Amino acid sequence: MNVDLSPDELAFRDEVRQFLDTKLPKDIAAKILAGTPTSKEEHVQWQQILAAQGWAAVNWPVEYGGTGWTSTQKYIWSNECAKSGAPDVVPFGMKMVAPVIYTYGSEEQRQRFLPDILASNVWWCQGYSEPNAGSDLASLKTTAVRDGDDYLINGTKTWTTLGQYADWIFCLVRTGTPETKNQEAISFVLVNMDDPGITVSPIITLDGHREVNEIHFDNVRVPVANRIGEEGKGWTYAKVLLTHERTGIARVAHSKVRLEKLKALAQETSDGAGNMLENEAFSQRLTEIEVELLALEYTELRTLAAVSTGKAPGPESSILKIKGSEIGQLIDEMFVDLAGYYSMPFIKEQFVDGHDQPHVGPGTAANSAPKYFNNRKASIYGGSNEIQKNIICKAVLGL
Repeated sequence: MNVDLSPDELAFRDEVRQFLDTKLPKDIAAKILAGTPTSKEEHVQWQQILAAQGWAAVNWPVEYGGTGWTSTQKYIWSNECAKSGAPDVVPFGMKMVAPVIYTYGSEEQRQRFLPDILASNVWWCQGYSEPNAGSDLASLKTTAVRDGDDYLINGTKTWTTLGQYADWIFCLVRTGTPETKNQEAISFVLVNMDDPGITVSPIITLDGHREVNEIHFDNVRVPVANRIGEEGKGWTYAKVLLTHERTGIARVAHSKVRLEKLKALAQETSDGAGNMLENEAFSQRLTEIEVELLALEYTELRTLAAVSTGKAPGPESSILKIKGSEIGQLIDEMFVDLAGYYSMPFIKEQFVDGHDQPHVGPGTAANSAPKYFNNRKASIYGGSNEIQKNIICKAVLGL
């Protein structure tokens, strides 16, 4: 996609490139570009570098520490970060709970929580899905019963990404009576993970890593002051949060970089196969993905333009979520196809520390299989793609 940049925007792009070249730790960038897992400490290190520059909270309002960037500047930033190997900002604090706090929280809550999120002093996780409440999130069963100035929370949250590292968790909990309509009985509560009664149990994913967890609450006492906004209005706040999450799932810049890596790998001669870009079937699939990615990029730019005016993302976030996850999975499949039978052996140590392999990087023979397996979840988290289609039918098409 060609975007005509003004002289000021070109100067901004040069400033971004210089910052990434001088401030992004080379060892972290190498891991990202090679598809090697990064640690919590490395993510925090990078986010604190961004905070020191004033570039950590790209979409926050300026009064709370946001950048005030235009949609084009955000577009430039995301593309340059993807090309340089900068880690994504871990979304749970910066991109998900923070917008809820600064939009619906009290001034005391803003002062208490936002500075630590901005400085990456506190690691957050999300408590939405439950063992029997995923796509039908409004049927969640975790309860918060009022006891004086506290709530007593009981229940279980699941698929909690990086919950083993979290200092705090933001949760949807049921605060209404059994007769209250599902959505009207839900509140949005912030919980300290050090509170007594919380147990974190690991879930090992198909790629052999502990990325997600189950979190159990057994009479966990939480101050009512940790509730965001009004009791029973959590569903409204959660929907705003989810539009921010779904917008981030698109990962257009990331897919563009991976597509270029796929092309480069396809041109290499392997086992006499020759240049796979000259294979008609392979080339046609690649072209179809490029066209879909270009269309998605325009949609993302329109969304960024809306967010830059202070609005939350609208139903277009569902379009970004559907197409972004599908395109990412199509790219995964093409990497596996290109690796052929070399993607079959599943030796975790090889995938994590594959620097002696002839081809190392996202989707190469060294890690195409675990990448493929791990990303199957992308069409489910953040609200399954089937649910997103229902949202589009109702909010966009009026059906």
